[in-house]
Amino acid sequence: MQIQSNFSLKSFNTFGIEAKAKSFVAVHSLEDLKTVLAEHAAEKKFILGGGSNMLLTQDIDALVIHIDLKGKRILKDDDDFVWIESMAGENWHEFVLWTINQNFGGLENMSLIPGNVGTTPVQNIGAYGTEIKDTFVSCDAMKIDDQTLRTFSKEDCRFGYRESIFKQEAKDQYIITSVVFKLTKRNHNLNTSYGDITKELALQNVTVPTLKDISNAVIAIRQSKLPDPKVLGNSGSFFKNPVISRSHFEKVQAQFPEIKFFEVSPTEVKVPAGWLIEQAGYKGFRKGDAGVHKNQALVLVNYGSATGQDILALSREVQQAVFDKYSIAIEAEVNVI
Repeated sequence: MQIQSNFSLKSFNTFGIEAKAKSFVAVHSLEDLKTVLAEHAAEKKFILGGGSNMLLTQDIDALVIHIDLKGKRILKDDDDFVWIESMAGENWHEFVLWTINQNFGGLENMSLIPGNVGTTPVQNIGAYGTEIKDTFVSCDAMKIDDQTLRTFSKEDCRFGYRESIFKQEAKDQYIITSVVFKLTKRNHNLNTSYGDITKELALQNVTVPTLKDISNAVIAIRQSKLPDPKVLGNSGSFFKNPVISRSHFEKVQAQFPEIKFFEVSPTEVKVPAGWLIEQAGYKGFRKGDAGVHKNQALVLVNYGSATGQDILALSREVQQAVFDKYSIAIEAEVNVI
């Protein structure tokens, strides 16, 4: 392990923002992680995974610890299910493709989501009708202050919409080191009803879809709407879809009958943030090198030399415009650092 000073984080965040770490170290084993945490107990620390869900608005005046733990293994299986453990540093999309190639079902709708496995429970990531909580069994996490390992069950994690205990009372206390998923080996529960999956399968002349077919459809849809971070800096969806009370929604709907929505419960309604942003006139909007993507208004992009502050200012302008028009507050899904 080598600790480097004044380290550029530009290639470690998918926005491609230039920011410096006071010091930086990559850890490749649990022992490395224990050692770094113990030897630098008094230092301020910043934990870095795949860098896909953050916006750096300043240099990091801390020891940045990059979690690069690799490996995956089958813990057990029976006729119907398999339990797989993946280390936190595995690339999420590559892990999803590996499960599909083994004909293990459950993650196919979350193909091509950027980031690493270890950060997926933090956000309870999801796409096209599925979320991490649907296949999650448990995760191991190391307590930062004493380096003990704890296993968090699904109940312990208290998952919600893009929410978990790791964003609430356990925030900045633990580092997720591995995650266990329970996937299907047969009788897969294929979810093709959400978004454009059915339409895309029809375009590909698929009538009896496999796990791979659904993954390919999701990949095609995402690539048509979302820019590749390697080509155009972004962190995927920047904003959450707001969930509002039915009474609030009905007031807005009375003024804007065309508003899009999804039923969440008898008392709550989810409104697509991308639709709100587009209707507020910001789809394809650009200010300097900070912009709203032309194909998907949920995505903020860095056209080259935008700073984190530039992206943050644009996000606040978009939030204000949506609130002024619809009286609906949209929150950032991305962690602003």
